Amino acid sequence: MKTILVVLDGLNNQVAQHAMGYLYAECAQGHGHYYTLTCELPSLSRPLYECILTGIPPVKSGIIHNGVSRLSRERSIFHYARAAGLTTAAAAYHWVSELYNQTPFVPARDRHTDAPDLPIQYGHFYSDDSYPDSHLFEDAESLRLRHNPDFMFIHPMNIDDAGHKHGLSSPQYRNRARMADGYLSHWMPTWLAEGYQVIVTADHGMNDDRSHGGILPEETQVPLFVFGRAFSLQAEIAPQQTELCGTVCELLGVAHDKPICRGLLAEPNA
Repeated sequence: MKTILVVLDGLNNQVAQHAMGYLYAECAQGHGHYYTLTCELPSLSRPLYECILTGIPPVKSGIIHNGVSRLSRERSIFHYARAAGLTTAAAAYHWVSELYNQTPFVPARDRHTDAPDLPIQYGHFYSDDSYPDSHLFEDAESLRLRHNPDFMFIHPMNIDDAGHKHGLSSPQYRNRARMADGYLSHWMPTWLAEGYQVIVTADHGMNDDRSHGGILPEETQVPLFVFGRAFSLQAEIAPQQTELCGTVCELLGVAHDKPICRGLLAEPNA
């Protein structure tokens, strides 16, 4: 099944509970379910992009801080999808391009990617943390309409950017979460109507020191929303961040060797 994975960078779980009114409305209608997920450590961005997309925790992947600028040594969702002949796309921060396509990121070459032989075949990548989330979702929808990808990765940064500037307990941070929920309300009904399975989560949270990286609950507790008929919508399960890669591969129907959260998935004939 075609799948869209949205990672709202830096979205703390408690703020997600308060701010994501549209996502909760879809859940209330029986279209999805919300879970709390604990991120791997350290609770930093590049290490957790790698964790989400490969299922490998940072201390095992070697991507243990944001300054590790090299290609991943692991197989990602993009790799498994391409090996199965599926089409991949991403609208994301440039570190994602550096992890799975080419490094270092060269904007003139990599910002707009149209490279059928790369793991991420089609992409719009940005390097400014204040790049508007509204534009990023438009970038993603442009890729979806143009290339009809089987797997799409969408990764906006404005929530994290507001957290670093103003802190967890600020109106600026909370309102950026509300804005992301609003952008999803604009695009996600179409995705669901067209049969996409949609996962919305975060890499890590945020603290009142305007940072993250440690073990405080506000830094490590993040939301996980799932939408679509492929999901069981069971309440009594505890998904792990390391299981997202394998679970997405299961949705895509591609061969993989990653752990999965079986409870997230509906029975085939259910």
